[in-house]
Amino acid sequence: MSQLAQSETAIEGLHPSAPQQLPFAPTVDIRSFLLRRDHGNLLLYSVAAPNFDVEGVEKLGGISRQYLSHRHEAMFAPERPAAPLFVHVHERDSVAGKLRVRGTFSRRHMLDDDFEAIPISGHTAGATAYLWDTGRHRLLFTGDSLYLDDGEWAAAVLDSSDRGTYIESLELLRELDFDVLVPWAATAGQPYFALTDRADARRRIDAILDRVRRGEDH
Repeated sequence: MSQLAQSETAIEGLHPSAPQQLPFAPTVDIRSFLLRRDHGNLLLYSVAAPNFDVEGVEKLGGISRQYLSHRHEAMFAPERPAAPLFVHVHERDSVAGKLRVRGTFSRRHMLDDDFEAIPISGHTAGATAYLWDTGRHRLLFTGDSLYLDDGEWAAAVLDSSDRGTYIESLELLRELDFDVLVPWAATAGQPYFALTDRADARRRIDAILDRVRRGEDH
C-alpha cells in the first residue's frame, strides 16, 4: 500500500496507504487500509491512484474485496476500483457515477467470521462502519462519521447530514466492543488510529453526543 505496507505496522495485519491531503481541508489526511486476512484481503476506504502502491498490495496477497464507508470517498478514488467494490445501497448512485459497484447491502451483516458491516446513517444516508476482529484486536472503521482531530474523536455533521439519525448511529457505536478506532481522516502528522477500551470509547462518544445534541457539528 505504501512504504509502511512492506514493514511492520503498529497493528498487525493493518497496512495503510500513503496519506492524501484533503484539498478543502489541508490539515487533514485521508488513507485507505489493507486488511490482511486468511479469508482474503480487504481494502477499506479510498485514496487517489498515486497513493496506492499496486506492487506492494500484490506482495501482500492482493485484494478480494473493497468497501467504502460513504460516498465522499469516491471523489478521491482511482478511475477503477482495486477490487470488486461494495457499498451501502443508499451510496450506490453517487459512487457509481465515479466507480463500478459490484454489490450493495442495506443491513448489518457478517463477512466470514471476522468482518462485520454496520450501517451508521447520518453523516450520509448510507454511511457504514466496519468492525474487524483480528483475534488480538477489534478494529472499528468509521469513515469520517468519527474521525481524529488532533488526536481527539470528532463527528462531521454536514449541512446535508441528518442530525437525528447521526445521533442514533453514535449511540449504536457507543455500544460496540472495539479497542482500535481507524477512521478515513485524521489530522496531518498525527496518528491515523487510536487505541482505546470500552470505558474510554464510551466516554469519548458521549462527549461527541453531547456536542451534536447541542447543535454543534463536530
